[in-house]
Amino acid sequence: MLEGLSDKLSGVFAKLGSHGTITEKDLDEAMREVRIALLEADVNFKVVRQFIAAVRERALGQEVLKSLTGPQQVVGIVNEELVNILGGSQSALQLASKPPTVLMLVGLKGSGKTTTAAKLALHLRKSGARPLLVAADPYRMAAGEQLKALAKQLGMPVYSGEQGMELTDVCASSLKEAARQGATVVIVDTAGRSTVDGELMGEVTAMSAALNPHETILVLDAMTGQEAVNVAQEFHDRLNVTGIIVSKMDGDARGGAVLSIRAVTGLPVKFIGVGEKADALEPFHPDRFASRILGMGDVVGLIEKAKDAISEQDVQAIEKKMKARTLDLNDFMTQFQRIKKMGPLNQLVDMLPGMGQIKRQMKVDSFDDSFWNKAEAVVYSMTPEERKHPEIINGSRRKRIARGSGTTPQEVNQLLNQWKEAKKIMQTFANNRSGFLNLFGGR
Repeated sequence: MLEGLSDKLSGVFAKLGSHGTITEKDLDEAMREVRIALLEADVNFKVVRQFIAAVRERALGQEVLKSLTGPQQVVGIVNEELVNILGGSQSALQLASKPPTVLMLVGLKGSGKTTTAAKLALHLRKSGARPLLVAADPYRMAAGEQLKALAKQLGMPVYSGEQGMELTDVCASSLKEAARQGATVVIVDTAGRSTVDGELMGEVTAMSAALNPHETILVLDAMTGQEAVNVAQEFHDRLNVTGIIVSKMDGDARGGAVLSIRAVTGLPVKFIGVGEKADALEPFHPDRFASRILGMGDVVGLIEKAKDAISEQDVQAIEKKMKARTLDLNDFMTQFQRIKKMGPLNQLVDMLPGMGQIKRQMKVDSFDDSFWNKAEAVVYSMTPEERKHPEIINGSRRKRIARGSGTTPQEVNQLLNQWKEAKKIMQTFANNRSGFLNLFGGR
């Protein structure tokens, strides 16, 4: 997620930090590189221009150039201005004082409304809600069946009305069904079109009148880049959109649309979709998102994920081994299996502060699933004794492990070296429970 932008910005500020105090020329050069990085990430050019101007004005006005901590202050200003253009603070869903809360999802065809509806339902159920999903897309072949299949996997009810019903009647009757079932949230998956046209907007407007939704949420595909901002503006001009969910943030999209939407449209981003699984939907926190872009991680978000996957007993056990300096590859695999429950590994690693630097120290380009799967194969090809005492692994053992894991002796050796580096890093945190250990579930 915005990894390319994060890497480029980290490089800019690392270079700036090497100067000690900075001159106006240094600042202008850094801002030029930041501007290029943002434009390459598909951030709206007007937003980039305003952002750069705001950062430069603040840096010059606060006499940052005379300070020994000038580079750090510039990063702080950049962080604050990123948070500002992202919306400042989280915009939570507006829930009805008297249930059910009605959420209508709108958007173009292919934006991911149906899967997002199911993800949103799961998210709300975890918070104690009782969702009812409504299939209101009669045009896309098997749209209703897709929603029913997703709902069945999650054990959730779906209402689609009777065959041949008008969409407005489906919407009106879904509210009666919600009351009958005691649902506290109704999530309506509407139809989309290839473009924003009068027919689409007329239909959505009629459905909105029948539902009187508490939130009308526009689902945008991050893969469409800057076009997503244009779509958001068109929907906002014609419909009472109250918030946005950006889907497919885990894909190859440059992702700059997220940095542009609030500034261009004034609409808050409520959630981002970060994967295909049903639980891959994250509430959008501007401050956390800005921190991740700048390589500062998202400690709070990581803690929240960890609390759902790792118990206090697990934390105490690993803490004891860390303090005793007896961590081995068996512990590595145990923790690996627990962490896999928390989500895609590459995303989790990027939530750790300073992970870019650690990647460079360990000479790993990307901690993606393929990296971890290879590591898992290597470790499981070792004997229990080798996992406990990796230092006994010599040339012949490396060859045997490589054959068993489908890797090369060089790759086995690389993993062992990376394990040594990782162990050193974990030992560094061992005396600070509020640091590393809290990341893995500490209460």
